[in-house]
Amino acid sequence: MILEAAFLTVRHGQSGAFAAAMAEARPLIAATPGFEGIEVRPCLEQPGRYLLLVWWNCVEDHTQGFRGSDRYQAWKRLLHHFYDPFPLVEHFGNSII
Repeated sequence: MILEAAFLTVRHGQSGAFAAAMAEARPLIAATPGFEGIEVRPCLEQPGRYLLLVWWNCVEDHTQGFRGSDRYQAWKRLLHHFYDPFPLVEHFGNSII
């Protein structure tokens, strides 16, 4: 299993709308084969900043399966306009400890 991680910085004053859009978008990603779970955690020190964590069976489930789907296009329409700057998304392997 791999972990996708990104820091999301949401435009000022948009946190409530972002949370609602994320709730609407969740079923889109959850319907993807290889999806194992998702968490979006708000930063305690910086309002409007979130940590996105998504667990996948393999990187390709995310990069090809989800990003290559129509569901990703809907995800983008719901969420991408909230970010400033646009986040860097990285994938991580199994824990070393």
